[in-house]
Amino acid sequence: MENQDKAIGEFREIVDKYNNIVFFGGAGVSTESGIPDFRSVDGLYNQQYDYPPETILSHTFYRRNPEEFYRFYRNKMLFTDAKPNAAHLKLAALERKGKVRAVITQNIDGLHQAAGSKVVLELHGSVLRNYCENCGEFYDINYILASHGVPRCEKCGGPIKPDVVLYEEGLDQKTINDAVRYIREAEVLIIGGTSLAVYPAAGLIDYFQGEKLVVINKASTPRDSYADLLIQAPIGQVFSQL
Repeated sequence: MENQDKAIGEFREIVDKYNNIVFFGGAGVSTESGIPDFRSVDGLYNQQYDYPPETILSHTFYRRNPEEFYRFYRNKMLFTDAKPNAAHLKLAALERKGKVRAVITQNIDGLHQAAGSKVVLELHGSVLRNYCENCGEFYDINYILASHGVPRCEKCGGPIKPDVVLYEEGLDQKTINDAVRYIREAEVLIIGGTSLAVYPAAGLIDYFQGEKLVVINKASTPRDSYADLLIQAPIGQVFSQL
């Protein structure tokens, strides 16, 4: 505990000193809000379904079995009761102070924006946005939850697809370019709540050339040995002490 207190003290000093901080986060940022982590012991990838989640959440499966996709999607991917936790709230507060320049997230839950963060780059999209594949009409999360089977557009009857990057789909190029720019220009990069197992998102870390790399995650990551500061603890717990 003494070592962790010392590390959090160092983290506080880094945040106080620098004014160009970028945060790169993953599922662990939202687990304290009640949204399960795909790859943790209790996560979705360790539960049993007719198909593995990786298969269901793929572009191919979505095209071939849209009803089964949506059954899983509604049950396991949509958490309308989730609220921002200490990490989301503190990052938004640090942005307002002019310290955090951008939040780059692999999450699709919209909790950073709900906490008040303005510059949020969503690498994998958002469950809050859904569009008709034929005419492009927008639909919110409540429309998807209230629908049955494959949700259909009220205007043209076309199928509605979540604005979420599925397996086999490419990331949005503008979002990638913006993320690279923020990371490359950052003085401090905080990596939090991510196993850094999902590419190409995890590869964006390679563009960092600033002064301090901070890694906050309960489990080890491939970047631990590169970190100037490593804190192995729940991220909300750490940010609540800033």
